[in-house]
Amino acid sequence: MKEIENTLKNKNVRPTAMRILIYKYMAEKEIAVALTDIENAFTKADRTTLYRTLKTFEERGIVHQIDDGTNISKYALCEPGCNCEIEQDLHLHFHCNNCDETVCLTEHKIPQVNLPDGYIAENANLVIKGICEKCSGQ
Repeated sequence: MKEIENTLKNKNVRPTAMRILIYKYMAEKEIAVALTDIENAFTKADRTTLYRTLKTFEERGIVHQIDDGTNISKYALCEPGCNCEIEQDLHLHFHCNNCDETVCLTEHKIPQVNLPDGYIAENANLVIKGICEKCSGQ
């Protein structure tokens, strides 16, 4: 728990009990989670508190949002040292068409794309869709 507190403090986030619990929940998952997943895990918590916690985490670079094409925003913890900078921190995501889970493939970085003059990249998202290793049995 002390490690989580330090991580939050280092990102200028006050380590409240709920923030620590949400961080711990996300750290234990190997998949990206939706707000509804967090709501189901913390049924006694206020939905607004959970949403605000995710947004605070996103604004402070603790989590990143993933658009996997399901029309449901999903969130995953950022890697240590990540600043969510488009030039160096973006990685692939994989969405399984069978189990509907999305995972970060952090070891596979999105290559930098040279845009024409006048274009400014603010975000990049690359989602590979297919069958995950659990569902493929390999």
